[in-house]
Amino acid sequence: MNIENDGPYYEDMEPGMLFPTPPALVADSGMASTYQSIIGESLQLVLDSKISNAVTGSSNRLLSPGLLLHLSIGASTVATKKVIANLFYRDVRILRPVFLGETLQTTTEVIAMQDSKPKENRPHRGKVLLKITTKANSEPVLIYYRCPLVKLRGDILPGHQDNLGDGPDLTLTSYEDRSYQNWELNHLEGSNEIQLGQIVKDPMKDVVDQALGLVRLTQNMAAVHRDSTASPYSKRLVYGGHTVALAQASLSRIFPNTATILGWHMCDHVAPVFEGDLLSFEHKILEEKNYGNGKIKAIHSQVYVHRGNENPKHVLDWIPIIFIR
Repeated sequence: MNIENDGPYYEDMEPGMLFPTPPALVADSGMASTYQSIIGESLQLVLDSKISNAVTGSSNRLLSPGLLLHLSIGASTVATKKVIANLFYRDVRILRPVFLGETLQTTTEVIAMQDSKPKENRPHRGKVLLKITTKANSEPVLIYYRCPLVKLRGDILPGHQDNLGDGPDLTLTSYEDRSYQNWELNHLEGSNEIQLGQIVKDPMKDVVDQALGLVRLTQNMAAVHRDSTASPYSKRLVYGGHTVALAQASLSRIFPNTATILGWHMCDHVAPVFEGDLLSFEHKILEEKNYGNGKIKAIHSQVYVHRGNENPKHVLDWIPIIFIR
């Protein structure tokens, strides 16, 4: 497969296509520290080697599940250098915990394609459903689907009308993995009294900054996140995972006894976010069940942007699955 450096465009793709695999990378402590300086999450196992060892039994500190996702997404941009925006993530499964020092490698496959409806005075584009698989030390550790909206090179839509499908029903049992069953969560500090269905607003808003730093750290090659002239807006579009990462940092403050993230049931980018935006966060427990020495909980997290005198605008709808004491 021959793909020019500025591609692929929408019409260069077809269902079943496997993209060239980017170079493997080692998720080391330097990378983790840089990520922490940009995002500031508070997961104890990610920050404290002693607690991570006591809970997991591993001599290596847990890699942030957020950083794992963003490194994988960055690698998958081999398919989306010409993305306009990413519409959603679906059925994100972290198959086992990943620890610092492991080597990650990611493959990206086209599953389905759907031409967007033509609109006057708007360049043609199309939706591409991608399946992404990441291995750590040659073992699968992460599988998920994402749907980017991709530019066309020319003026003729190729005629793809695949059904992009719906995500699976939310079933917490499906997130049970033996890797976590014997974790000693009693070593985690903190607790909360948040009840099922209760909406909790994070009292601290957060500012989006160092957006370029995050896309460079994660090898994200989407031009729209680096080059304002490639953006459909008047400025660079912030990588959607940056908003997710700040939401996960908020989640770690509201639920301080969280051990890790097991996956995302869904994640929709509702509206664009830009450098310097001020974000607020709210979280609600949708479902929960006992597992091992703790609980698995589905959290509905929503993010809003605050710009000057405008009303807050909804920008992210996200359902992470957490493992908590």
